[in-house]
Amino acid sequence: MPRPSVPYVVPWTGETTPLGDIVISALGVAYANPVRDAYQADLDGVLWALCGGTQTGGPAYAKELHPMRQKAVMMRPLCAGCKELPERDERGTLLLLRLLDDALDTVWEGVRTVIPPMCEDCADEAKENCPRLLDGHVELRVREAEKVGVRGTLHPRFGESVEPDPDAVVLYDTPDRWLNGLPTSYGMAAAPHLESTP
Repeated sequence: MPRPSVPYVVPWTGETTPLGDIVISALGVAYANPVRDAYQADLDGVLWALCGGTQTGGPAYAKELHPMRQKAVMMRPLCAGCKELPERDERGTLLLLRLLDDALDTVWEGVRTVIPPMCEDCADEAKENCPRLLDGHVELRVREAEKVGVRGTLHPRFGESVEPDPDAVVLYDTPDRWLNGLPTSYGMAAAPHLESTP
């Protein structure tokens, strides 16, 4: 099967993630529009980001991943590129992550990411085409990757006067579920296999 030229989870320039009007009440966080709210809230109390526009223009690699497509492949999990089953061998499932600062010395056990797994063909293409990976990346083989929470905007509880945290990770077992705009986050038990580029 031919691979897509742009990974499935990458947004296009013709797509947007409009903020939508948020309402905070004693019941939690919701969109002001009840129809949008009914479609975007899940049973775990997470209010997912709105998506609009069309897959036109070019790939917008600099943006965050498309929230609904990212959620779809993380929940199964499927390959971030082609939406098929991700690569898995005796070492585990393949994850391709951007290298951050001095991450070569990082202990990868327990690292959390919102990046979905990949098959090898899509990972090879992503290494050549994704600007975020050109400064360095790591390939991890992960034997176990439990879905542990979500990342997004953590809103204050009703009546609190603190600012929302736009880049919070909230674990599923925490009582703080006042969230909006969230990709799913993995907590990984990484296999010892690690490859990196400078």
